[in-house]
Amino acid sequence: MKISACVICLNEEKNIGRCLKSLDWCDEIIVVDSGSTDDTLGIARAHTDKIHEQPWLGYGGQKEFAWSKAKNEWIFWVDADEVVTPELREEIRTRIEAGDLPAGFQTPRMVWYLGRWIRHGDWYPDYKLRLFRLDRSRIVNPTIHERVEVDGRVERFKNPLEHYTYENVSHQIRTWNTFTTLMAEDMHQRGRRFRWTDILFRPPWKFIRMYLLKAGFLDGFAGFAAASVSMFGSFEKYLKLRELELDARSKD
Repeated sequence: MKISACVICLNEEKNIGRCLKSLDWCDEIIVVDSGSTDDTLGIARAHTDKIHEQPWLGYGGQKEFAWSKAKNEWIFWVDADEVVTPELREEIRTRIEAGDLPAGFQTPRMVWYLGRWIRHGDWYPDYKLRLFRLDRSRIVNPTIHERVEVDGRVERFKNPLEHYTYENVSHQIRTWNTFTTLMAEDMHQRGRRFRWTDILFRPPWKFIRMYLLKAGFLDGFAGFAAASVSMFGSFEKYLKLRELELDARSKD
């Protein structure tokens, strides 16, 4: 079993080095950049010579482009702000050596946020299908929150990817603003209509679920902050959906 690690990036000079270093055990590392203006490419060249520059095709399209450059049967999809821990690397090696492999493996992710690892709420374990056979895989919902599905059995690893999601609170707000816009546009295009209950009940339920039902309070202030910003993100998403509906009506 040979593995092609695939990473897409844009202006990730603060993250790309530790990400690619954690992948040096893979049989090849493929990097697809969509127009970085910082030192992302210079840092990446210290870890691999398989670097491709491709204008942005959307999340799904960009990843499919990266996979098309892979020469191996197995793909390990890792984001530029993620790190494969030594424990996860050894778990992967051990499982490969055991044989009788499934079509894919899910890995948990652990987010570094406000000075600590988040181990509860919606942010953990946050299983993602990341190691899979290319010939049995496909991307679902490529516009936003794209995911991989495979034909066949899926297993889970115990050790997580480390996810350095946000540089700071300002970066988090910018990121959420982008994602809530994309999510609202996706709902609007699929014909999803705004309802008052979306605004009244979904945001507070998001907080209650993350902070109380999923024990986010055990992560201290960081857990409270994570639940709070997730609540606001839910509110913002449906508010933008309403805005899109009003804009569409004004053009009719």
